[in-house]
Amino acid sequence: MRPYLFLIFVALVSSCAKKSPIMYPETKKEIVIDSFFGQAVEDPYRWLEDDRSAETEDWVTRQNAVTFDYLDQIDYRSELEESLTKLWNYEKRSTPFVEGDYTYFYKNDGLQNHYVLYRQKGEAAPEVFLDPNAFSEDGTTSLAGVRFTKDGSRLAYLISEGGSDWRKIIVMEAASKNIIEDTLVNVKFSSVSWRGNKGFYYSSYDKPEGSELSAKTDQHKLYYHKLGTPQAQDEVIFGGNPKEKHRYIGGYVSDDQRYLFISASNTTSGNKLFMMDLENPKAGIKPIVNHEDSDTYVLETEKDKLFLVTNLNAPNKKLVTTYADRPTPNYWRDLIPETENVLSISNGSNYFFAEYMIDALSKVYQYDYDGKLVREIKLPAAGSAGGFSGKIDQETLYYSFSNYHTPSSSFALNPKTGETSQYWTPEIDFDANDFESKQVFYSSKDGTKVPMMITYRKGLELTGDNPTILYGYGGFNISLTPSFSITNAVWLMQGGVYAVPNLRGGGEYGKEWHDAGTQMKKQNVFDDFIAAAEYLIENKYTSPEYLAIRGGSNGGLLVGACMTQRPELFKVALPAVGVLDMLRYHTFTAGAGWSYDYGTANQSEEMFAYLKGYSPVHNVDANTPYPATLVTTGDHDDRVVPAHSFKFAAQLQANQSGQNPVLIRIETDAGHGAGTPVNKTIEQYADIFAFTLYNMGFKVLPNKKVKG
Repeated sequence: MRPYLFLIFVALVSSCAKKSPIMYPETKKEIVIDSFFGQAVEDPYRWLEDDRSAETEDWVTRQNAVTFDYLDQIDYRSELEESLTKLWNYEKRSTPFVEGDYTYFYKNDGLQNHYVLYRQKGEAAPEVFLDPNAFSEDGTTSLAGVRFTKDGSRLAYLISEGGSDWRKIIVMEAASKNIIEDTLVNVKFSSVSWRGNKGFYYSSYDKPEGSELSAKTDQHKLYYHKLGTPQAQDEVIFGGNPKEKHRYIGGYVSDDQRYLFISASNTTSGNKLFMMDLENPKAGIKPIVNHEDSDTYVLETEKDKLFLVTNLNAPNKKLVTTYADRPTPNYWRDLIPETENVLSISNGSNYFFAEYMIDALSKVYQYDYDGKLVREIKLPAAGSAGGFSGKIDQETLYYSFSNYHTPSSSFALNPKTGETSQYWTPEIDFDANDFESKQVFYSSKDGTKVPMMITYRKGLELTGDNPTILYGYGGFNISLTPSFSITNAVWLMQGGVYAVPNLRGGGEYGKEWHDAGTQMKKQNVFDDFIAAAEYLIENKYTSPEYLAIRGGSNGGLLVGACMTQRPELFKVALPAVGVLDMLRYHTFTAGAGWSYDYGTANQSEEMFAYLKGYSPVHNVDANTPYPATLVTTGDHDDRVVPAHSFKFAAQLQANQSGQNPVLIRIETDAGHGAGTPVNKTIEQYADIFAFTLYNMGFKVLPNKKVKG
């Protein structure tokens, strides 16, 4: 250990030794027993699932009081908040998009709680079009999506209140910015797709009985809303059949307004796909793919020709073509065949842009509509690119690029010539040249090679005492590709290491990689994460005394499972909005839709035993010292309901046998994360970093030298 770090550590241990143990709020236990295949399972904190009760509200208040009392004792917490605020305060912009006669883009001047939507006509000065910061005084109402008509004359935008997944839809005339009809309410997991200028398709569930934050929702429906008519008269286009439920339904109209395509699924992987000829609606809805064994959608149409992206018999995805009168898979023809790398594809200016993930890094190739390769798009460095989409007649397309130590910039592309120019670059008080990312490959428990990106300040000494955050997800076919984060930048500036492994369960290597981390193979994900920690320790990036693990949602499950399986490996655990009760997750909101990844406890006796074997809530042992733990959640999270976090924190506080603190930080009027105001985000990360460093033994911030 470096001398100055040793002095800090000794000083902190000495000061902590004089403090009284944390007095956790009393959490009552009630006798609740469930039976699974003849096995009794106790659930003593079931009462915390009632998010509307005064008793739960009181528990939240008492837990927050203890948590913030603890955090208030950390001297440099305010300094971290100042550092986050200072670095955050720079102008940020999205890539532009064209609607009608205007170019639109999102911009944040620096510390605004939400990005503002601007528009610009030709060379005129940009003007504010929609400002979500004016939606509510406290910043808890956010803009959740915008969809224009084809001609750009009208738009429907969605808002979220208090972080909820439930949305409202507001319709506006673009030219005048006048709202033109009543607000649609009780909309959930929905996009908006216009049919001409007279109406649009959207999706929702019937409003549940009981708490709308936690009650089960599993019958999605696709509606058509005709402008000028009450929402109660909206027509159900698809769904609502009790004999054939679908938890997720979406509808989208082709750019030429000829066809309606409908995606229907029961889990987050695999979908049925249907189509309707809007010029001949009496022909009804016809199937394209009538099973849920693949993920398939229509990317583009050209008269009666369809271009579909699919992983049917192609785990890494491909682009195929067929025709509207013979849309089923037996007629498909490959246009851009499957390769050994995972494909994601966009289109604009009459071209396709195929982005391939090669070890989680982007490579982009341009193709014409006949499937002929035009060119590779050269990217600035190793990292992640996004965009390359637009109208078919656009002369300029835009894309973004970033990595873990490079803030996102925008580029303009001339698709005809391939010429690329820098469109917008942020001015930020962070020198990317001072930091570097290194990709390594390590072996998991079963020998599988797993990539990991490690980011740190150049010149890092591998002495085993670097404060390190190991972040992971590992599920739902989601890929963790390099991207810049202001919060992570502040961590790096403190001398911290930030490591991200691409765990099984994600989508970095296609469907097979995803499936290798699902259901009875879920332990592979935890083994991959544990092996990443062991790699960092063995190679002296850090040690168990300086290693924190963090993840959110499915990543919160990852943290909860790993800290209960290998508690000695980590100093700090930071599970955020986690899925932590694996025996009951499917009973809340749309949780049953996650069964492709998890399975359910009532699926089979074998599946029940497997889930119970790693479920964090059910694997907190009374004789084990656990890492210092800060559980974070939002009281309005209606995706992963906060009861998961409440019950896990209660179990840990009751059973913690060591001296490490177990706290829960519950954000009020906040949900699963999307739309959280900037001021709340800054406060939350200042608390997380302060808690992490304090429990690693730092009396002052680690980037500050102490004379000894």
